[in-house]
Amino acid sequence: MPTAKSDVVSIVDLAPALPTILRRAEAMKRARTHGDRSPTRPGTNLAMIFEKSSTRTRTSFEVAMNDLGGHGLYMSSRDLQLGRGETIGDTARVLSRYVDAICYRAYRHEDMRALADSATVPVLNALDDREHPCQIVADLLTLHERWAGKFAGKTLAYVGDGNNVLNSLLLGAAIVGLNIVAATPSKYRPAPSIVTQAEALAGRSGSTVRVVESPGDAARGADAIYTDVWVSMGDEAEKDARETAFRGYQVDTELLARANSGVWVLHDLPAHRGQEITDEVMDGPRAAIWDQAENRLHAQKAILEHVLPAPAR
Repeated sequence: MPTAKSDVVSIVDLAPALPTILRRAEAMKRARTHGDRSPTRPGTNLAMIFEKSSTRTRTSFEVAMNDLGGHGLYMSSRDLQLGRGETIGDTARVLSRYVDAICYRAYRHEDMRALADSATVPVLNALDDREHPCQIVADLLTLHERWAGKFAGKTLAYVGDGNNVLNSLLLGAAIVGLNIVAATPSKYRPAPSIVTQAEALAGRSGSTVRVVESPGDAARGADAIYTDVWVSMGDEAEKDARETAFRGYQVDTELLARANSGVWVLHDLPAHRGQEITDEVMDGPRAAIWDQAENRLHAQKAILEHVLPAPAR
């Protein structure tokens, strides 16, 4: 076992390995397409603690572990002693004796941090209220494929809520040198500390980070446009207020017309068609959404391979 574990609580934890992880994910995708699922982490076990429901995250992690020759153990928080008062720290200490890594889909970033602080095996953030790093690795992989691995000089526009997805997207884009401009209503801007951190990372990579209010301003000259739901899990009580605030933040053909002609459209799914994105765009020729969803698998495999110890020889 390595002396220092490799947590992925934030996408920043993957810097400066992120470009290598993207190339490895691309290579693993090509190999799998040709029937090669060589198990590079045989016999490893991943505990998967899920407080929130999931389609892509759960499936991609389980299949990824299977492809790597390991096993994913799904654990609903309702089925664990967490639901009966056991502390996150105690749960982390016990699971660390059984498994090689833990992924956690949590409501609160504080709980994610507590799990990582107590676990002695790598902890992967499968979503919390601050970040969604594994999703953004798949997003960057999708653009990496389309732009032949070149992020420099490209601009990604994000339109919608300043949520956990945008937080990780700002950081991830800045790490790889991709310009990013995010349009959000003033009340729903991303965390200021995240913006400051992203700006610092962008200064090192030679890219730019901007947060604006106008979707049209964000889309102008963009090479890709990304959107997400207006009402995330846990925000249901704000549904009416959010839907009012985000009117005008829909990704439609009019918004695409402001972008570069070769623009690609991304959405992390699930989508609320007719709200943040129209059917015409989602099902249109500029949508990279389905490849983006598939790439959750390949990104997860590369991340897991990065943090899991290689088998002894």
